[in-house]
Amino acid sequence: MAWCVPAGAWQIGGVTEPVVVTDQLVEPAEWVALPDVAEQLDLPITRVHQLIRDHALVAVRRNGVLRVPVELIATPNVRKHLPGVLTLLRDAGYNDEEALRWLYTADDSLPGTPALALSGARATEVKRRAQALGF
Repeated sequence: MAWCVPAGAWQIGGVTEPVVVTDQLVEPAEWVALPDVAEQLDLPITRVHQLIRDHALVAVRRNGVLRVPVELIATPNVRKHLPGVLTLLRDAGYNDEEALRWLYTADDSLPGTPALALSGARATEVKRRAQALGF
């Protein structure tokens, strides 16, 4: 098919972003175990596991226990824009660890990290940047 893009023609590394990234990884303020997440969200633990499977929430193993950064939870829900950003990052080929690394990498133009910006007026900008990663 002449109109198809040959496999491997699109490379994320060839795209330049018009933002200044410091590449300084910022550790989340606190890690919350899944039972505590369920309690904060007033959900059964099985529903929290479903949110993770549906990529509406991201959890990674820390010290052998699945944990979620506290900044991603806004009682009684997860951050409003988080599921959309996680979908965009997954579509760009990011796994959960890479998505967390992207969410917690300091960016001078936001300022702060995308994870913290999700709770404010810059959430739309975070979604735009996550979307651009797929191209």
